[in-house]
Amino acid sequence: MIPKEDSSIFQKIAHDQRFQNFITWTIVTAGLIIGMETFPSMVTRFGSIFHLFDIVILGIFILEIVIKIGAEGTKPWRYFMDPWNIFDFLIVAVCFLPIDASFAAVLRLARLFRVLKLVRALPKLQVLVSALLKSLPSMAYVGLLLGLLFYIYSVAGVFLFGQNDPVHFGNLWIAMLSLFRVVTGEDWTDVMYIQMYGCKDYPFSGDFAQYCTDPVSYPIFGALFFVSFMFLGSLIILNLFIGVIMSGMEEAQQENELARREYNKQNNNVTLSDNLGSVLAQLAKLQTDIETLKLQAERQDEQLK
Repeated sequence: MIPKEDSSIFQKIAHDQRFQNFITWTIVTAGLIIGMETFPSMVTRFGSIFHLFDIVILGIFILEIVIKIGAEGTKPWRYFMDPWNIFDFLIVAVCFLPIDASFAAVLRLARLFRVLKLVRALPKLQVLVSALLKSLPSMAYVGLLLGLLFYIYSVAGVFLFGQNDPVHFGNLWIAMLSLFRVVTGEDWTDVMYIQMYGCKDYPFSGDFAQYCTDPVSYPIFGALFFVSFMFLGSLIILNLFIGVIMSGMEEAQQENELARREYNKQNNNVTLSDNLGSVLAQLAKLQTDIETLKLQAERQDEQLK
């Protein structure tokens, strides 16, 4: 256990902006070095320097862990209650594993993952990543909706255009890949024009002309099919993804703000703005609860009628 006086020193260092900036620049340096090691000529010339930098950077990260554990005082296990701290610890621990030459790539990957520590070092970036993680459950449902859209249009595309265009709609899997090309906007008009004018009047690109054996044109259905798919896939479904992420970001920002206030409260650093923000948050929650009760009362009245 660390005495309270020593833990307060560790806390001051751990939360000092200069220390955090130093760690951030260390992470950036580690990322640049691992990037330069992808050039064999630079490894040949500066390999020993890179190795020295790597040892120094590893020592800095070990020191960071020691300081953060020391900042927890008599409860060092609280360091491991933060998922980001566990990630930092594992990245450092992997570098000490007895890995032989055949698994050298694993060690390089572990060093590469140090760059992800920037997420922890930059609060705004941390909020963004937290928002993405919180959005995953909702994004799964949006992804399911997008998958259903792809499936329906792929089956319809095979039935409608498979005879004219076996290159893009020969079977279900090829059709889904073609629609992925369409929704990403990669020359999707070429695929549409082949169906609108037929593969004879609008031939395939490259060496695929031999597959045009039974040309059929669908001037109306072709245009409606692709325009509707682009509208639903790009403008609606993908915007749902954005909406889900924005909702998750708002939730992550609120949790980050609550965590900051809790830390200030524990360290007697509560400001007037923190108290005001806490009151406003409670009022907002109370208003939401009141609206929920009103809706429940209205539903009960309707059932009684």
